[in-house]
Parts: sequence; C-alpha cells; structure tokens
Amino acid sequence: MQTPPVSSTEELRHEFGTVLQAVRDKADEQGLALVPLGTPLARESLDITSERGQLLGRIYADDVEYAMNCAGTHVHFDKGNVVRQLNLLTALDPALALVCSSPYYNGSKLACSSRAAVYRYESHSTFARYRDLWDYVENEEQWEARIDEQYYILKLIARERGIDPETFNEHFDREDAVLTPVRLRHRSPTVEWRAPDTALPSEIIRLVGEVTELMHQADYKDVVVGETGIRTEQIGIPPFPELRGLSTAAISEGIGSLRVQDYLTTMGFDVTRYHPISERMEGGWTLPHEESLRLRREYADALREDIDGLMGEN
Repeated sequence: MQTPPVSSTEELRHEFGTVLQAVRDKADEQGLALVPLGTPLARESLDITSERGQLLGRIYADDVEYAMNCAGTHVHFDKGNVVRQLNLLTALDPALALVCSSPYYNGSKLACSSRAAVYRYESHSTFARYRDLWDYVENEEQWEARIDEQYYILKLIARERGIDPETFNEHFDREDAVLTPVRLRHRSPTVEWRAPDTALPSEIIRLVGEVTELMHQADYKDVVVGETGIRTEQIGIPPFPELRGLSTAAISEGIGSLRVQDYLTTMGFDVTRYHPISERMEGGWTLPHEESLRLRREYADALREDIDGLMGEN
C-alpha cells in the first residue's frame, strides 16, 4: 500500500487511512482481513510471482525466504542535506523498537522485531551487507561508491548463478541493489527509511511525525557524532559501534530495554506514547499454528478499529 506525497502528519493520516480503508473493504468482499504484523507468526510458504522475484530467488537461494515473509514500513523524505539525512536516519534505527509488531517467526519467538532479526541477521554473510545497517557517511560520494561496489558484487553473484548481464540489468538498477534500512533514492528523489515493522497505522503515523520533526531540524542543524542529544545548533548521534549495540537491543528487547528507552528519549521521542504489539502479544517460546491464527484474527480486529479511528469513525 502506497500513499501519495504529503506535506503534514494530518495529511498523511487522511491519505493512509483512505488507502487502508479501501483495501480493507476490498478484502472484506473476499472474506479476507488485513493484519498489522511484520511476519506471519507461523510457518508459511509463499509463491514467487514476479520475474524479478524469481531472479532474487536464484541469487539469494534459501535466504530469499526472509524477504518474502517480512512486511515493513518505508518512509520517503524529500532530499535536503543528504549526508545529514542519511546519518540521522541511520542513528534513528533504534526507533524501530517503538513499533515492533511481531515477536514470532516460523512459530518461534525470536525478538521484539522478528522481522528485523531474520531480515538482517539470518542471511549468509555474503548477503548481510545488502540488508543490514550501514555506517555513517562523510559525503554523498562515499555513499555512491558503496552502492557501486555492492551493485558490482551482486552482478557477479548473479552471473555465477547463471543469470546473464542483460537479464540482470533489465530487472535491477544500482539504487535498488541494496535493501538496507536507509537508502538514497535518486529517481524519487528522496532519502528512504525502511527500519520499522508493519504495525498499527496510528502508531506508524505517530512515529513518522516525530522522525519528520527531527529531519526538519537537520535542515539547519549539524548532525555530529559524539554526545547524543538535540541541541540548539547540533543533533548529536552516537559513534556507530555504540549505535549497533542500541539497534541490536531495540530489535531484541524493544522498548523493554532501558538503554533503548534512554537513547530514544534523549533523541526527542516520547516513548510513553507507544504501545508496540510485540509488547502486548503474550505466548510461549513456540506458537502452534492454531494460536497464530487466533492472534492474527485478534490483531486484524485491532487494525479495523485503528483504521476507523484514523478516519474519525469511532
């Protein structure tokens, strides 16, 4: 589901609610329901229906499963000071803890965000670079050089899998070669944030509103590595090794991690306003298929109510 470009949180609320309501109504006609979860909870097997998807299956082999069975939120911000934007969104990666939606993957409890856990960490080391968080950049040229390198490597892997360069070039371009939590998109042109799960739309909109406020500040404040926090002329972000630890804790423990809570509060988030689904979903370390269906129905109902709330219908 995709919304048109918007200029305010209230406009996003209306557009997102309208799209969700239309898709929900169409699902109702087919006896189906939308579920606001980042994974299907229990083991599922989905068919690859596009030619690009089939090529990804040949390139990634078994690792393609993690991309097929995960759902996330992608937010595009208009390009401004690209380096500040890339580095700030990278530093805000732990904010994914505010909307963790699914602790289960293939019937086992993995993490507060099982989607992020499998998507980033379960892949073979060859492919981890295409999905995990990248280090800060010093300039835009450095980012472009990283993309060029990874695109070249992916093309070599594809050739080893029997995919000729012409077919590869037809279905993949350089800016789509990586699936990292932060991406620079020239065709939009935007800076894209892909860290959060799919979740209840009211929570997503709240998060996007808070991140947007920080992105606006990056227009006139330096983003510097050092003492973390929002200051009059600077936004301080942690050294990347420290950030990696915070992101790992956010994925694993969510806002149950005091370290993550403190960091997000320092970065200007009101943690008390968020109630992630993963924090509310009770269950054992394994999840029977029948229980996964019950939970999916429960949160399908919760999504229905949330959409009505967005549209002012309750």
